[in-house]
Amino acid sequence: MSALPLVRALRRPESAAAFSPEQWNVLIAMARAERLIGTLALRIGDGAVPGGVRAVLADARLDAEREARQALWEADRAATALAPLGLRVVLLKGTAYAAAGLKAGAGRFIGDLDILVPRDSMDAVEKHLIAAGWEWVKSDPYDDAYYRQWMHELPPLIHRDRDRMIDVHHTVLPLTARQTPDAEAMIADAVPVSDGLYILSSEDRVCHAVAHMLADGDLAGGLRNLWDIYCLLGEADPAALETRAERHGLLPHVRQARRLADALYGEGRTRLTLWDRIVIARLLARDGWGRETRKGLRFAFYLRSHWLRMPPLMLARHLLTKWRKGYRPA
Repeated sequence: MSALPLVRALRRPESAAAFSPEQWNVLIAMARAERLIGTLALRIGDGAVPGGVRAVLADARLDAEREARQALWEADRAATALAPLGLRVVLLKGTAYAAAGLKAGAGRFIGDLDILVPRDSMDAVEKHLIAAGWEWVKSDPYDDAYYRQWMHELPPLIHRDRDRMIDVHHTVLPLTARQTPDAEAMIADAVPVSDGLYILSSEDRVCHAVAHMLADGDLAGGLRNLWDIYCLLGEADPAALETRAERHGLLPHVRQARRLADALYGEGRTRLTLWDRIVIARLLARDGWGRETRKGLRFAFYLRSHWLRMPPLMLARHLLTKWRKGYRPA
């Protein structure tokens, strides 16, 4: 068993009409685990769907709509808090997709509010957000220092009244990462969506999503991230994307993301490399209950994500410190 039923239902939602009750159980479990249940619900609609499933999908659509409203309200609150600074507040990820009405935002569950601001404004942004009610999540001095010295963002903040988290980025990959995307260019070419709020350009949206998935993380939640990329690729100019990806040092990753998106969600005509197939095996590693499988493969990608983020000696010191503090990868 793998997550292929979910991939196939997203690619061809009409195929779900022939599913047995057992197949629907598997599909819903996988969609929930990958946080794609809202997207799946919109893709399938109210066609030939069993009554019980119809109620589940309807609830998922309502939940996604509610999360989008909450995310946009949180973005508005952040924009208001930062308005005195007169800088561009660039929305990232799900909130950006919802704000712009993009296909990638349809049915998407949105967690934290992610924003991108100029690096030289980080101190001022931090002070204004704290004054507006956000508080620190990371109480551990090591974690706080690690974020401030090496990461691409402030330690996460959560609002004391609304219980919503904000991640404030000054670039899109850790400072120690092998790739160094041009965050200043991303901010300069961002496009407005409302007063004080911007989103990345079409090509930079792809580059950011690809960087987050393939040049940084361990591919947890990768099917949702790849669905984002699949949708975003349809809104970007291919030639301009190649140029932009090269500027950000992400061209090999963008090309791989194209192959992966086509293989899983598109026509499947692209020739895959061995590395592509290994990544796909990681993306599909779930059982019929939605639980992750292939523990060894997942752990290898966990180590790889840290290897991409920092040099070997720093990586060894960081992992040893986290291990002593009791952290264990799932």
